[in-house]
Amino acid sequence: MTLHKLSILIPAFNEEKSITLILDKILDVRFPVELRKEIIIVNDASTDSTDAQVRDYMARHPEAEIVYLQHPKNRGKGAAIRTAIDRITGSLAVVQDADLEYDPKDYWKLVEPIIAGQEVVVYGSRFLNSKNRHSYMSFYLGGRLVSWVANLLYRQRLTDEPTCYKVFDSAFLKSIPLKCERFEFCPEVTAKVAKRGIRIKEFPISYYPRKVEEGKKIKWYDGVEAIWTLLKYRFTR
Repeated sequence: MTLHKLSILIPAFNEEKSITLILDKILDVRFPVELRKEIIIVNDASTDSTDAQVRDYMARHPEAEIVYLQHPKNRGKGAAIRTAIDRITGSLAVVQDADLEYDPKDYWKLVEPIIAGQEVVVYGSRFLNSKNRHSYMSFYLGGRLVSWVANLLYRQRLTDEPTCYKVFDSAFLKSIPLKCERFEFCPEVTAKVAKRGIRIKEFPISYYPRKVEEGKKIKWYDGVEAIWTLLKYRFTR
């Protein structure tokens, strides 16, 4: 099989409690085929020790292929992902939050269909895994609502549109003209993928939700923005 590289895009803002832990998990992942890992971290102007911890980690792990970028001022998750996309050198790309809600052990089941040439976009669904729990009913219902709206507007069959684990053929991802700044990355990329006639495939993933006091940043109004974004791109070019 042709050697592939997986670019792991990590937007990070004030993640001093978890950034090195998620990096450890990523480095520990092993694949059944030769698949290199490129980690692209974008520090979105963190005000805690995220910067120092990333730099120390890179010094302690010179064997890891880590690209470290910084925004001079806080712009948002979407902007950080767009910055990371510009630096992708792998043939595959996955979005990875800097917290510990998602498990990198799930990478292979998501990237394998793309490597096999069966898909160009794959999402990991938290709702397809019955063992997962959800920290807040409002987040659970909000995710369900956003997925329903996406399905209605774009003729998809998604169970978890807002999932972090979105995996792409990198060339395809780079061809999508994204404008997102904040959490609207998810609905924007979903809308623009769907408008190219692609039915997005989902696979079950593990999920370990954190609470607001543990650093969870998304708010109720981000769900409203997600629905507005889906509507906007459905009815505009």
